[in-house]
Amino acid sequence: GAVLGQRQEKHFRPILYASKTMTKAELNYTTTEKEMLAMVYAFGKFWSYLSMNKSIVYTDHSALKYLFAKKDSKARLLRWVLLLQEFTFKVIDTKGAENLAADHLSRLENPHQNVLDPKEINESFPLETLNMKNKFFQDVKHYFWDDLFLFKIYANQVIRRCVHGHEAIDILKACHYGPTGGHHGPNYTAKKVFDFRFYWHTIYRDERKDFTTG
Repeated sequence: GAVLGQRQEKHFRPILYASKTMTKAELNYTTTEKEMLAMVYAFGKFWSYLSMNKSIVYTDHSALKYLFAKKDSKARLLRWVLLLQEFTFKVIDTKGAENLAADHLSRLENPHQNVLDPKEINESFPLETLNMKNKFFQDVKHYFWDDLFLFKIYANQVIRRCVHGHEAIDILKACHYGPTGGHHGPNYTAKKVFDFRFYWHTIYRDERKDFTTG
């Protein structure tokens, strides 16, 4: 379960609640995978609120704090880490007692499972349905794994390797300051990164934030 809220005068004010029933396959996930799945689900559910804003993720599963710095995680976890790079957030460990709402939502039973038709749900919440039709989940089919690396396939059949973290910044530096870089603006530097067959979600933001023309 997940709760979207805002702090006002040091008090947490809930805005939206969300929960889902896991599939049989998801029930076999490790605890860390289940927690990460909940995080991906929450960001997808609250995408329209979080995509352009900084946020804080409170979780009682401390391993999530360190997962984003690891490069040797399972393929499934690495794929989710990549998806979440679209957002700007930090993870804070909190006790379950301090996270009661989300903890309670994750334990709710679903007595109406398989009773409501998905079509009925879509008609009942048309605005939410429109908000969910975004690239966050639609892009997944354009990715594939080869050994330890994740790649993205484009419509023109060009394939680029997905990178993140320090590796992404090092690539930006090479394209901006290197012998063939030319200290060009962010759009041109990003184009050079793409020409070298690399990709990550926040390339334009990183270029504008960390580098200046000159």
